[in-house]
Amino acid sequence: MSISKQLAKHLRDVHFGGNWTVTDLRSTLSDVKWEDALTQVYSLNSIAALTVHMTYYVNVLITVLEENKLTGKDEMSWLLPAIRSKEDWEELLEGIWQRAEKAASLIEQLPDEQLTRDFFDPKYGTNYRNIAGIVEHMHYHLGQIVIIKKLIVQ
Repeated sequence: MSISKQLAKHLRDVHFGGNWTVTDLRSTLSDVKWEDALTQVYSLNSIAALTVHMTYYVNVLITVLEENKLTGKDEMSWLLPAIRSKEDWEELLEGIWQRAEKAASLIEQLPDEQLTRDFFDPKYGTNYRNIAGIVEHMHYHLGQIVIIKKLIVQ
């Protein structure tokens, strides 16, 4: 299996399951009510804020791979769309699942030699570093979501 296909699998696994941590975003969020997703515990970010933040970079990756444009800004990764209902929450999640699959499909189409090329600009490192970093970043925040979820349900 090519390195690109392995990276695509890692991105799918953190979203949909099958990784070493035996936790994934979709199953973790599957029983989170929209009101709970917006609940802030102590000074921690809400589940919704963390979900939007961690998946923001998948959107940035798609734009870089499809259009060779880097339009993302870290401060934009915390902009939470209005969530006022179960339907809003479900729509947000459905978009996340669709974009995760789109990004994984784009990654697996990359020739492995393209992984060592710059991610848009040399200052950001290689394509490999950024794709692997997105998955690592997601695992980090997924752990936070699991803990916050337990604090809310207690």
